[in-house]
Amino acid sequence: MNQANNVETSQENNIKTIGILTSGGDAPGMNGVIRSVTRTAINYGIKVIGIRRGYYGLLRGDVVELDARSVSDKSRVGGTFLMTARSQTFATAEGLQQACKMAQVFDLNALVTIGGDGTMRGAGDLAKLNVPVIHIPATIDNDVGCTDYTIGFDSALNTAINCVDKLRDTASSHERCSVIEVMGRKAGYLALHVGIATGAEIILIPEQPFDRDRDIIGKILLSRNRGKQHYIVVVAEGAAGGEEIAQYIETNTGTEARATVLGYLQRGGSPTYQDRYLASMFGIQAVKALVENRVNRVIVMQQGKVTDLDLFEGLEIKKTIDADNVKKANMLSI
Repeated sequence: MNQANNVETSQENNIKTIGILTSGGDAPGMNGVIRSVTRTAINYGIKVIGIRRGYYGLLRGDVVELDARSVSDKSRVGGTFLMTARSQTFATAEGLQQACKMAQVFDLNALVTIGGDGTMRGAGDLAKLNVPVIHIPATIDNDVGCTDYTIGFDSALNTAINCVDKLRDTASSHERCSVIEVMGRKAGYLALHVGIATGAEIILIPEQPFDRDRDIIGKILLSRNRGKQHYIVVVAEGAAGGEEIAQYIETNTGTEARATVLGYLQRGGSPTYQDRYLASMFGIQAVKALVENRVNRVIVMQQGKVTDLDLFEGLEIKKTIDADNVKKANMLSI
């Protein structure tokens, strides 16, 4: 009875078929979002078309129909089984027109996009051309301004923390400095949170200017004079290169320094509980918005609650590192 009522609601809102894609960098939890959107949509009598390889696949018409069985057991798997790719063509006027055409070819009444800020901007471009969209933020950088949390951030944090803990063990054995480079070209959320959680002596992020001699060499020398014999430096890739910082430290302090670039390790692996659970909640909210005739929305978490906002308003919201968190990190790094 409930499913029949749900089917009737979806028909009243003219949502019969939706497309779903993942774009940009992959993030743990994306598969959970696909599963949640698919099963929730099916519950409402809505057909789901998976678009492989993101916007690039949309331009090519690379699609597959999804059902309840095809998304079974996906929540525990990292990456995205729909795959992802970047497309320069999609950013052009011709590419956007081709994407709109493909949405018509496959009778898509709406498109659910999963990814970071670049994917969100692409969704906004499609919405301007009258393709109804719902965007779900998923990026390990946690830098989408309108939401407190993005799918994949917690999983990447746990992966990085595990690696840093192991490097701390070997650094203490050899009385050396370990410099760990984490992802974050423009945003330092990952580096800041990993640094705080692992007790790093130094955290370098793009948002916070630093002086190499004062903020790196000075800190290490002061720590050494207090009796400390090993050090952890966590650096976001957008702030400086790990190898370069390690060489500078060794040259100017005489302390052996080794750099480790975690790279794509942070994207892989099974999602944590938090990312599995929130992926499910974000997906449900996306379909709920569609059946309630709310389109061109972005799914967000604000003050612990999963809800949705106007997509274009969301695109205007910027996020910055909390200066108070930086101060707290400095307090703990003595």
